[in-house]
Amino acid sequence: MFKRIFLFFAVNCLVILTISAILSLLNVKPYLTSHGLDLQSLLIFCLIWGMVGALISLALSRKMAKSMMRIQLITPSGPQADLYHMVARLARDANLPDIPEIGIFDSPQMNAFATGPTKRRSLVAVSTGLLSRMEKNELEAVLAHEISHISNGDMVTMTLIQGVVNAFVMFLARVLAYAVTTMGRSNNRRSSYMSYYLFTMLFEVVFMILGSMVICTFSRWREFRADRGGAILTRKEHMIAALEKLRLNNAPPSNTKSALNALMISPSGKGRILRLFATHPPLEMRIKRLREM
Repeated sequence: MFKRIFLFFAVNCLVILTISAILSLLNVKPYLTSHGLDLQSLLIFCLIWGMVGALISLALSRKMAKSMMRIQLITPSGPQADLYHMVARLARDANLPDIPEIGIFDSPQMNAFATGPTKRRSLVAVSTGLLSRMEKNELEAVLAHEISHISNGDMVTMTLIQGVVNAFVMFLARVLAYAVTTMGRSNNRRSSYMSYYLFTMLFEVVFMILGSMVICTFSRWREFRADRGGAILTRKEHMIAALEKLRLNNAPPSNTKSALNALMISPSGKGRILRLFATHPPLEMRIKRLREM
């Protein structure tokens, strides 16, 4: 527990220090001046804050996943050698430059995920529940789905989208907050600044909700594409059988860490969120798409 808390604070400190250094090196001036908003400085500031944090999170994604999920890595000569060689063969078939790290995490739910900053530095992890309850062909299809995520570069693309959304949320929130605050400009400068920051926080919440819809839309699309990739690497029937088993066996609630929920092949809590904010399409829809291939 202490290790995870330390990692969380260490990552946030690293983000803040990195961003501060970049802003200093680029000599980015304060965007809020006595003459109004400096839009150029504001845009640079928001792009750096939005992108750097997302890129650092991506760079540390393997380490964070292993720590949060307490993943045990496996080797080609260990007790799970069959699993290792199955992933290795799928990685070769998908033309990955290197075999991903392969690990197992303790969870009764049938789940798996892939993460990592590049195709050479990736991780595929599966739950104990998945290993114990899926047939070999079904397990292979799930692993092929995760390998497809790596092959498609989905983690990098998601990071870039998240970074751009973060930047635009920050930019638009500050522009609108400034516009609203200056419409009824007060002689009390301290009160104006307070109003500006309150409106900024309000608009950030609103725009982040809207931005999340964009991010989740891409996330659902990449799941369809990974399903198709998994079917091509194995067989369509095996991919359908795996999703059918997930649909019948995975019932919420789950203790899966929320930060990793979007990475899972079968995320928890599907009945408690609006469809627009779902990171994964309904399993029934994914099965239907595969049958139409």
